[in-house]
This record gives sequence, C-alpha cells and structure tokens, in this order.
Amino acid sequence: MKDLSTLSIGIASDHAGYMLKEYVKNYLNGKVFELIDFGTDSEESCDYPDFGHKLGKAVNTGKVDFGIAICGSGNGISMTVNKYKNVRAALCWKDEITKLARQHNDANIISLPARFISEAEAERFIDTFFSTDFEGGRHERRVTKIGQVL
Repeated sequence: MKDLSTLSIGIASDHAGYMLKEYVKNYLNGKVFELIDFGTDSEESCDYPDFGHKLGKAVNTGKVDFGIAICGSGNGISMTVNKYKNVRAALCWKDEITKLARQHNDANIISLPARFISEAEAERFIDTFFSTDFEGGRHERRVTKIGQVL
C-alpha cells in the first residue's frame, strides 16, 4: 500500500468534471504530499484535451507520481492522457474495475465519470486505486507491451 503523504498527484478536469474535481481536492487535502491542479478552474464550457494534455505530460515526465482525470463520461480525458507513452489511465466506475486497473494494468491515472458516479463513489474508487498495488508477474509482460509503438 502506498503512503499518500509521499505522493505527488496531478488532477485535471473539464467543465463537466469541475465540481467533482473540487470535491476530490478537498477530500485529498492533507492526505497527499503534493496535489497539482491542472485545471479547469470553473464550470464554463471548455475542451477536456486542454487539461488532459497537461496532466498526461506531467505523469509521462514524472513531474507527478499519479493522476486523477475527470470529465463527464471519463472517456474523453482518458483518451487524451493515454496518448502519452508512460501513461496508463483507466476509466473507473466500479470497485472491482478500479482494483484490477492497479493490480493487472499498473494504471497510474484514474479516470472518473463525473456525470455517472457520486462523491461517495469517487472517494471509494480513489481510496481503492491508491491502496492497491500492482501484482507484477505475468502482468508485467503485458503492461510492457502497452508502451510499445506499433
């Protein structure tokens, strides 16, 4: 289990995910070493790639250890951050999917669908994501293949 007090975590959302992002920031306040907000800063309509790219780049380069990406469906921002070689974002909307994203896929960004989950579910998924370790073993070979350019 990771010690959150040693982790730097980036967080980003679009307008549809803004309120959940603010809630998550408050939930994580004091629990993490560093929390960097890559925007957006309001519910005013915006484009999720603008903020997803900032988060994806930060995780890809190691500026932050992990990330939390939030948009209405969780899909668009997840697709954006997954453009980066060292990023493995997983769309999480159920407990078991969240756990498996870490255990089997070594996901380093959790993507949340703000329009489809509650604040309590977001807390639970975040707790599961950050308390679950990568199993390695046979999964290591598969995760290595994710980063291969074809």
